[in-house]
Amino acid sequence: MNLKRTTRNLLLFAVVIILIVSPLLFLKEAEFSGADGQAEEVIEEINPNYVPWFNPLIEPASGEIESLLFSVQAAIGAGFIGYFFGFVKGKKSTESESKSKNEKN
Repeated sequence: MNLKRTTRNLLLFAVVIILIVSPLLFLKEAEFSGADGQAEEVIEEINPNYVPWFNPLIEPASGEIESLLFSVQAAIGAGFIGYFFGFVKGKKSTESESKSKNEKN
């Protein structure tokens, strides 16, 4: 049973690596930019007189720092989501163990 699980996990890991690397290999000339910048360009094309409602509070010094901040934000969010699901699963597991102990007594 563990061999099947290990094989499946390795296969899934390989698929993830392929999905991450393939755009970098096949789209060498592509410009990877954020959706915010693309949306701003489209809005300016549609309405050149558009004035944004507000400006960013902090403007990162470079695109790399902006990517770092976004990655940290995503990691914190993923940590909270993972903690929540782990907490719920642990709580259910503890409840089922308590219930089975009570039934034995």
